[in-house]
Amino acid sequence: MRSERLDRTLAALADPTRRGVVDLLRVEPRRAGELAAAFGTSAPAMSRHLRVLRESGLVEEDRAPHEDARVRVYRLRRAPFAALRDWVEEVEAFWGDQLASFKEHAERTRPPGKRS
Repeated sequence: MRSERLDRTLAALADPTRRGVVDLLRVEPRRAGELAAAFGTSAPAMSRHLRVLRESGLVEEDRAPHEDARVRVYRLRRAPFAALRDWVEEVEAFWGDQLASFKEHAERTRPPGKRS
């Protein structure tokens, strides 16, 4: 289950426009029209990007408060990014452990006159 969610997250973030949308939404929630204008894309193209981000769970949409009920505001969801961060930290820890083991091995097996 975790790998399926992670796969959806990574697939959604593989597109540079969607990564850009995430960057803008980190600052503040925005309307789809604002996002489309920021990237110079059509409304239908931005709608497709937002659908992928919603389906991956990275963003959520809310109705704009006190405005036209048709207007949707998009904001980031924290949980998928936390899961991505946790996975990256696990991978990073694995490589840190591997490099520490290699260093220990290299120091143990270094010929006597070659120590620095």
